[in-house]
Amino acid sequence: MAERTDGRQGRGSGEFRSLRMERGASAYAEGSCLIQMGGTRVLCVASVEEGVPGWRKGSGAGWVTAEYAMLPRATQQRTSRERTHLGGRTQEIQRLIGRSLRACVDLRSLGEWTIRIDCDVLQADGGTRTASITGGAVALRDACAWIDTRRGVETGAFQQLVAAISVGVVDGQILLDLDYSEDSRAEVDLNVVAVENGALIEVQGTAERAPFTRHQLGEMMDLAAPAIDRLVAAQRDLLA
Repeated sequence: MAERTDGRQGRGSGEFRSLRMERGASAYAEGSCLIQMGGTRVLCVASVEEGVPGWRKGSGAGWVTAEYAMLPRATQQRTSRERTHLGGRTQEIQRLIGRSLRACVDLRSLGEWTIRIDCDVLQADGGTRTASITGGAVALRDACAWIDTRRGVETGAFQQLVAAISVGVVDGQILLDLDYSEDSRAEVDLNVVAVENGALIEVQGTAERAPFTRHQLGEMMDLAAPAIDRLVAAQRDLLA
């Protein structure tokens, strides 16, 4: 059992926040999932288009891409919409989401179809990018199933689930799934993305205040791996 820590609403150092996922949260989309982790809520919507971007035409392979946005009042103070130019943080996050979700799909089996996953943060309390990946995988799986139905064949394009979690060092202690109050004072911030068999897609680690050791990195990964297993189990239950 993970050690109990003060100020985490009774959560242990290796426990993630309360998780809730609602499949089919959008009535019109080919796939959708509303995910809530603690105070963070993200609506992930997958839209299907026949055809692929011009640079991919004739390849016989499909494409999966993602967009990420935060509603103006998703945070404590209103932020302006990014109407004409995406900020560097937004671009970095949506590229991460896209890379992560493409690992779910055999693009050649998908055929020349495009799936766009829009991840809109309704409320932010830390971990918005990791929640977007976990919820986006559910929406993507249903969008692939929609394409199979439309084509009348089981393509097997959707290969595996992917999930993500944050870990960090806060006040010298390694903690899983940081909320905003923890993330804002973290000495180290790490985001881990992995597919359901445990293979890693991306590990983003940054020392915010002081360098961290290889031993600390190992401890953070040891917290992240079983948490991702539990997230994948929740995804499977939802999709069953």
